[in-house]
Amino acid sequence: MRILALAVLTTVAILTAAPAVAQRYDANYPVCLQSYGLGGGYNNDCSYTSMEQCRATASGLSATCDANPYYSNAQAPRGPTSRPPRRGY
Repeated sequence: MRILALAVLTTVAILTAAPAVAQRYDANYPVCLQSYGLGGGYNNDCSYTSMEQCRATASGLSATCDANPYYSNAQAPRGPTSRPPRRGY
């Protein structure tokens, strides 16, 4: 009887578990639109080339525009490109 109860409990636990949803960030676009749905869920759409383009789409929706954290063409800020001349001592 214990084994049957454990088997039923395990089956119910497996069938009621919600599947994990992976967030998808497209590394080819610098801006993402995060839209919010009913029930607290949200969706990321990283297919915008500029913040203005994203804001135009988000206008009137419950959505925000953010920089894509996985943008592949992002470059680190560089320091000065010229150096002072070396002095020979």
